Amino acid sequence: MFRFHEENVPGRCVWVNGPVIVGAGPSGLAVSACLREQGVPFVVIEREDCIASLWQKRTYNRLKLHLPKKFCQLPNLPFPDEYPEYPNKKQFITYLENYASKFDIKPQFNECVQSAKYDEKCSIWRVKTISTMGSIRTETEYMCQMLVVATGENAEGVVPNIEGLQEFSGEVIHAKDYKSGEKYTGKKVLVVGCGNSGMELSLDLSNHNAKPSMVVRSSVHVLPREIFGKSTFDLAVMMMKWLPLWLVDNILLILTWLILGNTQKYGIKRPSLGPLQLKNKHGKTPVLDIGAFERIRSGDIKVVPGIKRFHRNSVEFINGDFQELDSVVLATGYCSNVPYWLQGSQLFDQNGFPKGQMSNGLYAAGFTRRGLAGVSADAIKIAQDIGSVWKQELNQIKKEVSYS
Repeated sequence: MFRFHEENVPGRCVWVNGPVIVGAGPSGLAVSACLREQGVPFVVIEREDCIASLWQKRTYNRLKLHLPKKFCQLPNLPFPDEYPEYPNKKQFITYLENYASKFDIKPQFNECVQSAKYDEKCSIWRVKTISTMGSIRTETEYMCQMLVVATGENAEGVVPNIEGLQEFSGEVIHAKDYKSGEKYTGKKVLVVGCGNSGMELSLDLSNHNAKPSMVVRSSVHVLPREIFGKSTFDLAVMMMKWLPLWLVDNILLILTWLILGNTQKYGIKRPSLGPLQLKNKHGKTPVLDIGAFERIRSGDIKVVPGIKRFHRNSVEFINGDFQELDSVVLATGYCSNVPYWLQGSQLFDQNGFPKGQMSNGLYAAGFTRRGLAGVSADAIKIAQDIGSVWKQELNQIKKEVSYS
């Protein structure tokens, strides 16, 4: 474990004293900072040229944190006092950059992991990467005893297979490529998906005088972001300390009905399970409304049913209705990319989520479906475990040296 860290040169192997962390998003940064606090060395590998590439390159301009900042801060560094309750995209990116600077986290940028496999004979992980700078292609193999998967739940955009979509003549983009509704003024835009992204993009389009329609194919919980001036999430967390989950759900739904009214009246059917129970059981996050529902009630955002198929200039819905379109935005979510590069491990399922207890020095950060709050909890736990192993081995080596 305590071997010389060789220089990273083309075609050579690099032994890493400590874990290799794959991903320089919030999860990778949080684990790195916690390890730094314990004096454990590490290497962070990032395929993009910056930290938090999802936030920097694949989010829309109006994005803000959906939860109050106290639930979203990373370990050992609170948000600045002057930040608002719900920091915007730019503020959050600045916070992450300051976080990386404070804990001296310097990822290996522009390195894409091709494979990571546990070598049973040598009891080490072999992580192979490729980096391309101009015409120079560099292949590197990192060898380590511990591997932290921190690529997160949202590494790749999901593009569903919808009949006729390739025949549609207008623009089709995924939500990760949407920045602003400014260029859609006056255009008929279909937003496919009714999660937080779908709702917010529809609202942004409406704010820019586009004509958005939002596909609501399945049931979804829409809750106000705040109830009587207090964060709905904060209120739920407080009630869960004293009340059973089902009762908290019922209270939230009653309060939501008083504020938003009957959402089903406007084409948004609620699931049979309450919002918190649904999140716990199936990982489906409720929508925290920041104004889209009022636009739905006014008719500025049209709610439409599931899609049957696309045509050249229109879309056909499952109820037989047709609608002419100019553009389509796929707010159809994201997925993990772990199955594409983590080899020979039965510890992640086919969707790229951990199955349970890790082994062979493998750790997963940011896969709890609890957003940034889950990221911090993961990082602290992982770093404590790695730090414990590290100190045990360090003490063992000291004993061996003292006896020699």
